[in-house]
Amino acid sequence: MTRTSSLRSRAAASAAVVVAAALALTACGSGQESGKGGSAEGPGKGGAAGTVSVTDATGTEVEVPEKAERVVVLSELDLDAALTLGVEPVGLSAGRGQQGAPAYLADEAEGIEVVGAVTGPVMDKVIGAKPDLILAGQLKDEQVVAQLRKIAPTVVTFRHKDSWKESFAGVGEALNKKAEADKVLAGYDERVEELRAALGDRADDTVSVVRWAGNSAAVMQQGVFVSDVLKDLGVKRPAEQAEQGEGHSTPISMEALDRIDGDWLFVGSLDEANTKSLDAALEKKEFAALDAVEKGRVTKVDGSKWTSLGGPAAALSVLDDIEKAMAG
Repeated sequence: MTRTSSLRSRAAASAAVVVAAALALTACGSGQESGKGGSAEGPGKGGAAGTVSVTDATGTEVEVPEKAERVVVLSELDLDAALTLGVEPVGLSAGRGQQGAPAYLADEAEGIEVVGAVTGPVMDKVIGAKPDLILAGQLKDEQVVAQLRKIAPTVVTFRHKDSWKESFAGVGEALNKKAEADKVLAGYDERVEELRAALGDRADDTVSVVRWAGNSAAVMQQGVFVSDVLKDLGVKRPAEQAEQGEGHSTPISMEALDRIDGDWLFVGSLDEANTKSLDAALEKKEFAALDAVEKGRVTKVDGSKWTSLGGPAAALSVLDDIEKAMAG
């Protein structure tokens, strides 16, 4: 039986029950036990026996196994999504700034072979994992995708502008677990509503999110994972963070830190070295001048879930962090 994600909300019993129910539905039937290489019996949905036809994020129709048994995931979101749906991959790409799985999924992903990095997969390692399905994240290199398709059915699960919820729903279809994915999303929506009620008047406060790397800050604007979660929650963002960003994050100088100020400030870093650098920076006059710092409303958070590319487990955990900081 597959392992299931332990990252469930402490404070949201209703949402946790929904997620747990979805996982229970999938854990014993995820195909990890049979060892039959995806040769499920019976007709697929419009495809050959034992396959399902899905359309991936590039518009390509892909025949995937009805019950994939050896799944390789090539993005943080795909890993999060697969584990949430009760599927333990046989290979993963290391998370941004990580040696292996994102820190918030380290326990759930322990023992899964690393077959690539943010920069791309290592083909020999992908082949060695013997996948029957590859979830390729937002891989853009058409030549690499073509190579992957020669190894196993390959689904590009999202494009840059897709929300994490759209991407998660796509993974659910690729794994033939749409119903379970729908239940997880419903549980997430319930958790959002519950947290907004728990925040009370603070639900209308301004929340700033900053990524810290090396010795510099970068703001998380619209169009990225954490901004979608905060948009669902309905909180306000500083003016610059309410705008669509050009990429993953936008660097900002120490002299311009007043532009990141808000009622609450969450700063994400990816490793111990960056956390130490952040601790030193918070003592500097530029940070000390911020209202959020003066009021003691700065929270250091795990960048592997806040400032990277997460799925439902990361989203629920972000909500937990917000509750602890703002409603605790």
